[in-house]
Amino acid sequence: MARTKNQLTGRQKAAILLISLGPDVSAQVYKHLTEEEIEQLTLEISSVQKVDSRQKEDIMEEFRQIALAQDYISQGGIGYAKTVLEKAVGEDEATKIIGRLTSSLQVRPFDFARKANPAQILNFIQNEHPQTIALILSYLDPEQSAQILSELPPEMQADIAKRIALMDSTSPEVINEVEQILEKKLSTTVTEDYTQTGGIEAIVEVLNGVDRTTERTILDELETQDPELAEEIKKRMFVFEDIVTLDNRSIQRVIREVDNEDLMLSLKVASEEVKEVLFKNMSKRMADTFKEEMEFMGPVRLRDVEEAQTRIVSTIRRLEEMGEIVVARGGGDDIIV
Repeated sequence: MARTKNQLTGRQKAAILLISLGPDVSAQVYKHLTEEEIEQLTLEISSVQKVDSRQKEDIMEEFRQIALAQDYISQGGIGYAKTVLEKAVGEDEATKIIGRLTSSLQVRPFDFARKANPAQILNFIQNEHPQTIALILSYLDPEQSAQILSELPPEMQADIAKRIALMDSTSPEVINEVEQILEKKLSTTVTEDYTQTGGIEAIVEVLNGVDRTTERTILDELETQDPELAEEIKKRMFVFEDIVTLDNRSIQRVIREVDNEDLMLSLKVASEEVKEVLFKNMSKRMADTFKEEMEFMGPVRLRDVEEAQTRIVSTIRRLEEMGEIVVARGGGDDIIV
């Protein structure tokens, strides 16, 4: 006699689900699993002798409900997901679905805030204590945090950047309290363990998204307050002038990818070393054209140049994330062979 849905383990349900989805879809799912998960699932699938049609339908429906719930969470948080599910399947079933999902899904704190306009968040937090602001920014998307940090008073920027960089872990109680202050209408779930947040990488991501003036202001102030921290942050950052550290193949790839107008604006005020490296990796015809057009370009606004350089650096980081180029970091840890 086939077991009911509630008698099956999560792994058994996953095995039946993959069998029901068929080999092609299952193969695509396998690509997102670890080796250990693949081994465990394969062993479980091999032990399944027969899938009852009712059992199959129940598990497929459970999977559909959990997928919907996860989609609702991504749209508006757990509170929103539970409200929508209650209307669809009733309060008891909605509670069960959310419970099953959150038992295996770590919902990141401040999920609702990552869907908010940075200007709205700024209006709310700008008068908060710098530590509270640092905590919130460390959880937001780097682009949001960069925009908010850029709009804060200059005298606060370095202080908050330093707090993010030195932040280690924050207790769930503190996170919950700040969340409730920021958004009382949404309830969010945090794990019982201390949640890792902030740190050097967090502030590097934020600083990589701010404008160059803000970046320089913060780093200059940090060099005064904490030279070692400032140096560690700079080691992990990539700025436009660091393009000279790329290998020739990577530079050529960047040149093909970026907008010619951005490249021309950036070269207008670039150092001779940067110009030499970039011209060397262009065709003679392209380099001659650039030099000629730059000569007749006339004065340009520094802000336009900085924005162009920021877009080029963003392209370099994207190419690095895609594995198409290698960016050597400070400290000599990356050896290119």
